[in-house]
Amino acid sequence: MENEIFQKAKEAEAMVKEVAEFQLPVPIPAEDVVTYDAADEGTSAAIEKRIGEIDMTDTNSIVSFGSSAQVELQEISQAMLQDVKNKDVGPAGDSLRQIVSTIRGFSVSELDVRRERSWWEWLLGRAAPVHNFLARFEEVQGQIDRVTANLEGHEHKLLKDIKSLDQLYDKTLAFYDELALYIAAGEEKIKRLDATDIPAKEAEVQAAAEEQGVMKAQELRDLRAARDDLERRVHDLKLTRQVTMQSLPSIRLVQENDKSLVTKINSTLVNTVPLWETQLAQAVTIQRSSEAADAVREANDLTNELLTKNAENLREANKKIREEMERGVFDIEAVKKANADLIATIEESLQIADEGKAKRAAAEEELQKMEAELKSTLASASARKDGTGSNAGESVPA
Repeated sequence: MENEIFQKAKEAEAMVKEVAEFQLPVPIPAEDVVTYDAADEGTSAAIEKRIGEIDMTDTNSIVSFGSSAQVELQEISQAMLQDVKNKDVGPAGDSLRQIVSTIRGFSVSELDVRRERSWWEWLLGRAAPVHNFLARFEEVQGQIDRVTANLEGHEHKLLKDIKSLDQLYDKTLAFYDELALYIAAGEEKIKRLDATDIPAKEAEVQAAAEEQGVMKAQELRDLRAARDDLERRVHDLKLTRQVTMQSLPSIRLVQENDKSLVTKINSTLVNTVPLWETQLAQAVTIQRSSEAADAVREANDLTNELLTKNAENLREANKKIREEMERGVFDIEAVKKANADLIATIEESLQIADEGKAKRAAAEEELQKMEAELKSTLASASARKDGTGSNAGESVPA
């Protein structure tokens, strides 16, 4: 499929070159409308024919004056809008942006097969980086195939649209000239009304009998109103002609844009896409070489790491063993601390014994004192009872 598209792009290259080098003619339409008096014989006859379409007694004749040109202009405008909507200029630009974003999305960081997956990748169960890389390359290749086929279709359609826009331009220019004839016819009719018809009607009103004066005056007012309607209609035609003139360069601008897109698309198909595919192929080869180099480096690093770690571990183990071998059964510091604690324990025991002996002696003195006081109190109470009778025992001595 890829070779077929490339071959079609090469075949269309001559046609694209011809379209790109072709200079689109931009005829400048006349800005002023040729008046009836200044027109040549053929133009005067055309203007006279359109004047004949005006019936001052028929309002619809005035309102619809030049409508045929406007209807065709409306059809042309709708065709232009439909053409702009359907000729896929937007999707062609989207295809170019898509292929650029596809290549830009090919992140170099994803080529690192040793990269650890993030917690988000673990959560979603995404493939390991090496598998993700291979799947990503296959997706990019498929996208390039689809986009190139899509671009090739846009290219042929744009070439067809460029020719269609030429016909659209010619028709719009013809309607622009047709509007000029209607405008000239309307202005000439207004001129004749002001110079001949209205003054004649005014004279009829002046000369009419009293019973016909009202009717003649109404006819004059109707004629003047119809004249004003025609003047407004001619003004609308002038505005329409101005819009038509603006659409002419717009058509050429669309054609120029189409030419630029056709050239860009063909260049992308013929030159850019094969270059991108070559670069992607190189990226795969480079990645595989890098993986092989990483494997060799990791093996060498592991060997060096084992040698270094074993030497360090041997030194650490030998140091611990020799230190334990040179230690005594008991450390002098431990014996010294145990002896000091034993002496302190004996001293504390003697101190506690002396304090207990002193407290017991003091308590014995207090007991003897309390015993003497109790005996003295009991003796005093017995003497008071013998001297005063039974009342002595009913009160407590002060």
